[in-house]
Amino acid sequence: MKEFLEVISEEMKNAFEKAGYDRELGRVSVSNRPDLCEYQCNGAMAGAKKYKVAPIEIAKKVSEMLQGSEVFESAEAVMPGFLNLVLKPSFVSSYVSKMAGADKYGLDTPSDKKTVIVDYGGPNVAKALHVGHLRSAVIGEAVKRLFAFCGYNAIGDIHMGDWGLQMGLVITELKERKPDLPYFDESYTGEYPKEAPVTIAELGELYPTASSKSKEDPAYKEKAMEATLRLQSGDRGYRALWKSIMEISVGNMKGIYDSLDVHFELWKGESDVQDIIPEMIDYLKKNDYMHLSEGAWVIDVKKDTDTKEMPPCIVIKSDGASLYNTTDLATIMDREKKYAPVKMVYLTDKRQDLYFEQVFRAARKSGLVRDDVDLVHIGFGTVNGKDGHAFKTREGGVMRLEQLVSDINDMTYERIMESRQMSEDEAKSIANIVALAAIKYGDLSNQPAKDYIFDMDKFTSFEGDTGPYILYTIVRIKSILSRLQSDGFDVENAVVSGCYEPTQKSLMMQLSGFSAMIRSACEEIAPNRICTFIYETANTFNRFYHEVKIATEDDKAKKESYTGLLKLTKDILETCIAILGFAAPDKM
Repeated sequence: MKEFLEVISEEMKNAFEKAGYDRELGRVSVSNRPDLCEYQCNGAMAGAKKYKVAPIEIAKKVSEMLQGSEVFESAEAVMPGFLNLVLKPSFVSSYVSKMAGADKYGLDTPSDKKTVIVDYGGPNVAKALHVGHLRSAVIGEAVKRLFAFCGYNAIGDIHMGDWGLQMGLVITELKERKPDLPYFDESYTGEYPKEAPVTIAELGELYPTASSKSKEDPAYKEKAMEATLRLQSGDRGYRALWKSIMEISVGNMKGIYDSLDVHFELWKGESDVQDIIPEMIDYLKKNDYMHLSEGAWVIDVKKDTDTKEMPPCIVIKSDGASLYNTTDLATIMDREKKYAPVKMVYLTDKRQDLYFEQVFRAARKSGLVRDDVDLVHIGFGTVNGKDGHAFKTREGGVMRLEQLVSDINDMTYERIMESRQMSEDEAKSIANIVALAAIKYGDLSNQPAKDYIFDMDKFTSFEGDTGPYILYTIVRIKSILSRLQSDGFDVENAVVSGCYEPTQKSLMMQLSGFSAMIRSACEEIAPNRICTFIYETANTFNRFYHEVKIATEDDKAKKESYTGLLKLTKDILETCIAILGFAAPDKM
């Protein structure tokens, strides 16, 4: 189904052609003066020089060609040569009616499902998930769902840090505390314990302690590096301990991600590509993609066009150890072989922009990935407190992600209980749904690259540009439809059959932009565009709701058309929030 603006532009292009001018001059845009018209065309201004005619004369001639148009109610030529356009209500209602009956509301999707891999999450196994992991999870999930809605085979990969120095640090600290564990006995040949040697709470404390020690004590850091090497070299006890830590850590992660309605198709980590790294290194050396530089194996990625310094990509350190670069390149190679994706999207802190530019260039230069595969890094800003600094607990520490979710659930519950009459259990259930919308919408409504302030009071408000406001609008529509159904009106079969009020026309025109919005959000990987659309839709609907009395309308045709529009508005809003990763309750 053609996009709304495309259909309008097609009508205008035909008029330019009939008037004897280049049809491409007939491109239409949304009016920048909504007090004067709904859409505008500036093609006459561009055509004046080509045809050596005053732009107003071109505009007038084109306007004459639009007399009797089924699309435009009016096409007024105004000085110095603009065409001010107003759409026919019948055209708008006809288009929206077709949308309601079309798959995905008329969005065109590719006939073949091409694969896109979204790399998000990126937690280190030995560390507790904290507020810094929020954006990767929330934006990544929305991006993956957006690609899936647009017809791609979208695969989300958590890409855990489960193989580097952080594991060596945890093992070293655990060995100092519990040296008698069988994992550290090189002569031990029996079965290792089924029970993990630490709890998830203890694990969360081990890493920061070990990390702090390693910064102050070179000998301790040396032990941690040795432990890392033993793990990566296949030490039986260390591998068994690593597996045990993985099980309790991943289980805890899944619970927290589930609470955010964030799900991964692949639970891969750096460890998953260890077996193919030797093959990759051999390939890079044989084909002269790498060379020695100060004892390290590197790939030069600098280009003549670079305006800033671009260091080489280090693949193997001088001591023979691998790095994140190594595992990321091996992961790209592995994904290329297994999935042949058309795009790989990485979600991380924007401070890693240079790192990913190096890795992507190295992958392309060495042929680890096809030339036409799009490698994209979405660098996001930080989550800050009201003071403008990184979001902290009241005690000044880094806030754990599960604590953040719990706190906003509690605040939402209190707000619901203050203003609404319902049971405690029902309020808690609704609060969990609304809180998730508050968290995700609060994040996703910002451009990914921008830092933002996590303001619980604002995010949980039922007014303004917030998740709860969007949900409240959807619940309001559900309530109206339920009441109409209870009154015996045939809600199920109601369709948009005409346009009778200005606010109804405004709402239909707003909904008509759905396909174009989704397409551009996907092309630009910008879920914030969806937030802007649904906020504008909610506002436009609420103006319609306050000005048009739907339930008491006596004219059956009008009532049916209003009801059909209500259904479509609800469905499109619910589709949008599902892409963003949250849902609406039935009541609030």
